[in-house]
Amino acid sequence: MKILFFAAALAAVWSPILSFSAQAQQPQLIPIPLEAHLSSSISAASAIVLVPGNDEEDNNAAEDLTAAMQQRGIRVTPNIGAPLIRVTLLREDTPAAQDALRSAGLVFAPAMHDEGYILIAKPGSVTVVAQTSAGIFYGVQTLKQLFTGYGEQALLATGTIRDWPAMKYRGIDDDLSRGPFPTLEFQKQQIRTFAAFKINVYSPYIEHTMQYASDPLAAPPGSSLTRSESQELVRYARRYHVTIIPEQEAFGHLHHVLKYEKYSDLAESPHGHVLAPGQPGTQPLILSWFTQLAEDFPSPFLHVGADETFELGAGRTKSDVQKRGLGPVYADFLTQIHATLAPLHRRLLFWGDVATSDPSAIDHLPKDMIAIPWIYWHLDSYDSNILPFKNAGIETWVAPGDSNWSVMYPLGDNAIDNISGFVEAGQRLGSTGALTTVWNDDGEGLFNQDWYGVLFGAAASWQHGKSSGDPYKAAFGQLFYQDTTGKVMQAQQELIAATNLFDVDDSTFWVDPWSKEGQAKAIKVRPHLHDTRIHAERALSLLEEAGAENQHLLHREAIAAMELGAHRIDLAAMKFLLSDEMATAYAEAYATHSSKDEKQQIATRTLLESIADNNGRCSDLRDAYAAVKDLYKQAWLAENRPYWLDNVLVRYDLQIQLWQRRNNALSAIREEWQDTHQLPTAEQAGVPAPPAP
Repeated sequence: MKILFFAAALAAVWSPILSFSAQAQQPQLIPIPLEAHLSSSISAASAIVLVPGNDEEDNNAAEDLTAAMQQRGIRVTPNIGAPLIRVTLLREDTPAAQDALRSAGLVFAPAMHDEGYILIAKPGSVTVVAQTSAGIFYGVQTLKQLFTGYGEQALLATGTIRDWPAMKYRGIDDDLSRGPFPTLEFQKQQIRTFAAFKINVYSPYIEHTMQYASDPLAAPPGSSLTRSESQELVRYARRYHVTIIPEQEAFGHLHHVLKYEKYSDLAESPHGHVLAPGQPGTQPLILSWFTQLAEDFPSPFLHVGADETFELGAGRTKSDVQKRGLGPVYADFLTQIHATLAPLHRRLLFWGDVATSDPSAIDHLPKDMIAIPWIYWHLDSYDSNILPFKNAGIETWVAPGDSNWSVMYPLGDNAIDNISGFVEAGQRLGSTGALTTVWNDDGEGLFNQDWYGVLFGAAASWQHGKSSGDPYKAAFGQLFYQDTTGKVMQAQQELIAATNLFDVDDSTFWVDPWSKEGQAKAIKVRPHLHDTRIHAERALSLLEEAGAENQHLLHREAIAAMELGAHRIDLAAMKFLLSDEMATAYAEAYATHSSKDEKQQIATRTLLESIADNNGRCSDLRDAYAAVKDLYKQAWLAENRPYWLDNVLVRYDLQIQLWQRRNNALSAIREEWQDTHQLPTAEQAGVPAPPAP
């Protein structure tokens, strides 16, 4: 028998079995295995990884395990005779695997075949048994989570685990078309991390950011995936048992294609968003795109999008829609796309919002397509979004959301609730997959802020039944960040508290508090400004403490992105607080501006200086936007290409200029008052009225 060793040589160290106690850090698991019986922990200061049979994919899993152990300072040795933990990866049909299973009293169920595994950890040895390379890989991912501690203090939990997924397809849909476009290295990091939590589908969302050899016009320079990058990404993902399913919009969401004159004959409305059914060039264009995608992404699926076709019936198809109805026109075009792409021999995914816009159209869709109904908020029941397709004999995946779009920081509680409820409904009603979505509607989103939500999507789609957020919250900080202090997760909870309390929409961050819109917003947010800032500032303190106390923290760029979210929330709330203070100060100064009393004049000058001076509130807001701009730029470049960044930074520049101009103007008013003891009214000065007491 050929055995492959993965190691960096050093001698083994043993210590006696340790029972879990208040002092021993028990392992947390994401996803939670279907069956797990863990009892005690043993020293894991050194180990060896064995792959009988030398299967290439199992070797990849062994390399992944070795890297994870070495990251913990565990010595991995090639010396098979040394007294250490022996980790063996076995296929279920081998005699050694059968002996291990028989000794543990465990058997494989038919449902375990594709991705299931059995893990047996006991003093001196760990055995991972599976029927496929995917099962071996997922057993290894669970094994990685059984380690705690570092170096000589590293421990391994012992016991048995028998596990397999509830859903066959467990994925992430990542928006690559509305602003941020990740570097290839960050996409690889995403894939590694997805796989570590048992995600097996990565679906990049494309409107115009794929470089098509036969149709290169729309792809923006510096923000599109080349063919060589696509192929490299596919090869990389294969090592981690992740299938890449490209989603190219083929109906709506195509403004950045249709704004070019070349495509003017294909658009429903001039320079609009939707391809016009019936136009001769639409199907050839779609075929050219998807032919390249099929060549570069050899998955069983292609995703054609087809959601939110709001313009349909408003332009070229107006008379047809008036005659036949919106649903039939939509269904006919989707059916034509299905026929056009049939030679590619791929199953087509499409977004399922037609279930709510016109359920009758579903009966006219090809039955071998896969519908993906999407809902991103709480519903008492999600069944009505799935049943129209199920009743029509169409397979479904479900698509909950990370609640990250157009906000200062993702809405964590909303994401957990939505993912938990929608995925449970999907499992109960026979959906075969779940695709947690990440959107960047206003171009400001940062994926490093999204891990908390998307990895709960991983857990919910692997785990059977409805997944609770509580055990996930207890485990997330330890497993994703390797945070032994608990403070990173406390910071996450502080930010969730802030998002529950305050309007964290990006529009709140950018609105001028002295504008009509800003004054209306102030009335809504004013009661919670202090508490919001306290939550955000606690988060910042906790993250700083966690970084100082734990040298082993992982994903520090994600922690920096969390800090950015806290700074943005804190600044937005501070803006409204300082705005109120400036309005009140100006009103008080105006009430006494003509006084001849020297003490009163000093008080008036102090009030005016509190508004506009080197340390005035206008300067505070200018300085804060400048500081957050720098943090945002760093966070962006940690994961994305430079493309589009300036479109966000200009918003910061405008805020910096706004408060500098106000500082200049109100400083000039103060200087004029010192000479004349006259002030313009608040309205003349551009200052709002103070809030009502």
